[in-house]
Amino acid sequence: MTQVVAALIWQGKRFLICQRPAHKMRGLLWEFVGGKVEPGETKEAALARECMEELGVVVQAKDVFLEVVHRYPDMTVDLTLFNAEIVSGTPKLLEHADIRWITPAEIDGYDFCPADVEILKRLKSK
Repeated sequence: MTQVVAALIWQGKRFLICQRPAHKMRGLLWEFVGGKVEPGETKEAALARECMEELGVVVQAKDVFLEVVHRYPDMTVDLTLFNAEIVSGTPKLLEHADIRWITPAEIDGYDFCPADVEILKRLKSK
């Protein structure tokens, strides 16, 4: 099982989503910024590293919003989504095809990675 972390970053009533690059697995699907936890790394440290690598921002992880396990054909992920805030920088397209700030009401307009389905249901019910 692969440990993965992601950030739920709010800006007012909108939250940040990122579109995966076309050449990667699940290419062009939308997701929350984040990635794999490296050996010896805490989840919070992995989140900070991934946000810097992918968006060029410094984030502060807060509490866990939701944790889900999802089985893809090629891997099983244990995904921890943290509430997080940007403490420095402005998100830039360093790795993703696109980034957007959306409201929970706009979720259905985007094709997300299957691992995010339970998270999205919870966001829509808030």
